[in-house]
Amino acid sequence: MNLRLQEITNKNVWEDFLLGCNEKTFLASWNWGEFNKLMGNKIWRLGISENNNLLASSLIIKIQAKRGNFLFLPHGPNINSKFKIQNSKLLEILLEKLKEIAKKEKVDFIRIAPIWERNEKNIKVFKDLGLRIAPIHIHPELTWELDITLPEEDLLMQMRKTTRYLIRRAQKNKEIEIWQSKNLKDLEKFNKLYQEVVNRHHFVPFSLDYLKNEFLAFNSDNQISLFFGRYRGEIISSAIIIFWQNMAFYHHGASRLKYPKIPVSYLLQWRIIQEAKKRNCKVYNFWGIAPVSIIHNQLSIINKNHPWAGLTLFKTGFGGYKKEYVKTQDLILSKKYWLNYLIEKLRKTKRGL
Repeated sequence: MNLRLQEITNKNVWEDFLLGCNEKTFLASWNWGEFNKLMGNKIWRLGISENNNLLASSLIIKIQAKRGNFLFLPHGPNINSKFKIQNSKLLEILLEKLKEIAKKEKVDFIRIAPIWERNEKNIKVFKDLGLRIAPIHIHPELTWELDITLPEEDLLMQMRKTTRYLIRRAQKNKEIEIWQSKNLKDLEKFNKLYQEVVNRHHFVPFSLDYLKNEFLAFNSDNQISLFFGRYRGEIISSAIIIFWQNMAFYHHGASRLKYPKIPVSYLLQWRIIQEAKKRNCKVYNFWGIAPVSIIHNQLSIINKNHPWAGLTLFKTGFGGYKKEYVKTQDLILSKKYWLNYLIEKLRKTKRGL
């Protein structure tokens, strides 16, 4: 077996490889790398190949923080399953390279948010290579997805009865208006609503610069849109959606509580799903949810006090299925790691996660 690790500098090579990967999110995309460059982060795009066949890829980001610097792999490594190479071997080769980069960049640890299904075999791969579960996750380890290849009426019938009723009620309400925007200036409108959510739930928000850079990175390829829901001329609900490789991702959302009985948010999501279908998307990814259990097709939220409990109830009402990935993993390289560990552990406790 002659496996070779290389840096990939061609956008088409990168994106074409990812088309052949079953498990992926936009966090592996070329444009997510471009977004990180706009944020001032150093990145590497690494690939492992055999006989000119690309087997695996990984976007690596250097994160610089007061509590410690680290290398981060968002939702990776991505592997093309048609090549029968052991995941453990590919990860081992990748980690050797990451240790080299880590030494040059003087970082304290390597963090991986795997895109691998959470099962005993995959968990063991990370454990055997010396990684440990991180104290906090940066990107979702548990997501909710919906197959949107079905006709619209079938999608509606698969929804929770209440969700379907509220969508139909909203469709009849002439005072509700939903529209899509690709105008960077409209991010200010989203951000105003977003800050209201931050004040309600007391979490650390993404900055307006972060949102603008994300918009700029994906907009050149027509891969991002803003959606707004208005009631009586007032914006009540909004979302930032990324469309990438026949998938749509509900990456950011915000809503106002002023009219709790007016189902603007439900119609907004339905219009986004309809737009995703127009773009030939096969999957709608609602992004992160709270832990849930599903027994005999009955879904229940494990911790009703979880800060995402209400949002999870909303997302799962549209029908779909959960996906669980191996928990975020850390490879410790320096004693400084433990300061970061304590800070993140306290932050997680404070947020009630």
